[in-house]
Amino acid sequence: MWPNISTAPFLLTGFPGLEAARHWISIPFFAVYVSVLLGNGTLLYLIKDDHSLHEPMYYFLAMLASTDLMVTLTTMPTVMGVLWMNHREMSHGACFLQAYIIHSLSIVESGVLLAMAYDRFIAIHNPLRYTSILTNIRVVMLGMGAFMRGFISIIPVILRLFSFPYCHSHVLSHAFCLHQEVMKLACTDITFNRLYPVILVCLTIFLDSLIILFSYILILKTVMGIASGEERTKALNTCISHIGCVLIFYVTVIGLSFIHRFGKNVPSVVHIIMSYVYFLFPPLMNPIIYSIKTKQIQYGILRLLSKDRFGS
Repeated sequence: MWPNISTAPFLLTGFPGLEAARHWISIPFFAVYVSVLLGNGTLLYLIKDDHSLHEPMYYFLAMLASTDLMVTLTTMPTVMGVLWMNHREMSHGACFLQAYIIHSLSIVESGVLLAMAYDRFIAIHNPLRYTSILTNIRVVMLGMGAFMRGFISIIPVILRLFSFPYCHSHVLSHAFCLHQEVMKLACTDITFNRLYPVILVCLTIFLDSLIILFSYILILKTVMGIASGEERTKALNTCISHIGCVLIFYVTVIGLSFIHRFGKNVPSVVHIIMSYVYFLFPPLMNPIIYSIKTKQIQYGILRLLSKDRFGS
């Protein structure tokens, strides 16, 4: 039916037109990747090692850091492989697996941010029952729910990629695989793969963002009812880090979605840059935001540094 069907591997692309400078481009990318690994790895170590951080808020932060680490470890091998060794070939199975993990983790991160908003709402709206509502078992269930929602909901479109014939160009415009790119290379009806992700994003990421917004309206209403100005400031300060992470994640998600859906006349370099911003900026900034705005994390880092320095 399709005379030009090919099982040839997909070809990844770094920065079109800048192939000669790929070694120079690899330097900032490698620096960012190392920073992401160190920042999120340090957060996880602190939360595990410091018993004062064994609270629901920090358990959710550990889930966020774990998600960011998984995103980074999923994209880093192919990005650095293209930039360092010009290794562009990727088998269909490996490509689909990478796309599956990337898109699943996007939904997972949105779910974790939603759980963190719920945590802040309970802490401010009902502080006396905080520990009885957010028990360790409930925190684990919320985390597992976020991960299962992400990794199960994306399965239908990824499975269909395995059955598609690919008779168009096998060249992808990024150094990693994305579902929306791969499906366009198929020479068959891709209506389901076009519609399902739109519905899925509306029911997960978009809905999550609305619920988070509503939760902060309720939080603000509760805070405004606190008589003491000092207590109001203290309550709001506990939310600043989460608000920063929420804004960074959803602004980049919305920006990337709009460019993919409506940016047909936008230069391809803008698409590529936005994709790298989406996959690198939140994992880089999340640990920085929490380190700057959360005193317990700052104390943990100081204790860790003093332990390394003095050996005790």
